[in-house]
Amino acid sequence: MELALRAIPVAAGDEVILAAYDFKSNFINVLITGCTPVLIDTVAGFPVPDLNQLADAITERTRAIVVSHLHGNIIPMQAVRAIAARRGIAVIEDACQAPGAMIDGRRAGTWGDVGILSFGGSKLLTAGRGGAVLTSNAQIAQRIRLHTQRGNDAYPLSEMQAAVLLPQLTQLDARNAIRRERLQQLIRALGNDSALCPAFDLSELTIPNGCLPSFYKAAFLSPRHWTEQDRDRFCESVRERGVPLDPGFSALHRIHSKRRFQSIGDLPNANRLHEHLMTLHHTPLLCSAETMPQIAGMMMSTPAGHCE
Repeated sequence: MELALRAIPVAAGDEVILAAYDFKSNFINVLITGCTPVLIDTVAGFPVPDLNQLADAITERTRAIVVSHLHGNIIPMQAVRAIAARRGIAVIEDACQAPGAMIDGRRAGTWGDVGILSFGGSKLLTAGRGGAVLTSNAQIAQRIRLHTQRGNDAYPLSEMQAAVLLPQLTQLDARNAIRRERLQQLIRALGNDSALCPAFDLSELTIPNGCLPSFYKAAFLSPRHWTEQDRDRFCESVRERGVPLDPGFSALHRIHSKRRFQSIGDLPNANRLHEHLMTLHHTPLLCSAETMPQIAGMMMSTPAGHCE
């Protein structure tokens, strides 16, 4: 993300827009470059930026928009690109959780002026560490090369690690398809009595429309009457049963000083995600179809209220 920002390039004093529910490191990298993060709310019930707030967030100092495909959600990139193009703003597309996902017939990570991927130890494509920056812009690519060749920074992905990724890449589409199928089976097994309400677009699993999500993690919401502590205890109980369910990210405006960012409104939807969102790690989604009812049973055996 730092390379992407510096390659745009941004400068100290610029503003960068991102959702108030996003990966903490994206926020930190905006600060590292001397820019001000401008936080917009999410769509109600989903970790997706509310594009209706983009116009209100853009000022003469806005240099870039950061959008992240999170927890099985994919952002409508044509709409993002159209808004950015009208105002001459760059788009940085974080596809670290979404390698192989399709958005209107194109791969996630190829819509932005710059896209980023992660190859961390638990990712869908893993080399243990490192990542990649994607761009079709020759000037941006050159700025990235120059920044990585300064001699005082160590960028960790080696050629050997890159070689490890190649066979995984050939299997990615097939494995993503298995994860989507298993998730459908899991949701059917959970039924309507689970505390877990999907926080991703179920239609994208079943209706061909040029969009196919990939699931590094799958997002669910706890009931509204639960507290944040109820959510955390529920996740802990499910993990004790062997299912990797965890609380979601902390909303950025809830963990950083107000002096470090600007925001549009009170961010109520991001607040709800902060308190209620849970993520299921992708590893169970590569188990057999017969395992899905067992996993659902381990989730449902934990005391829970009905979804709203």
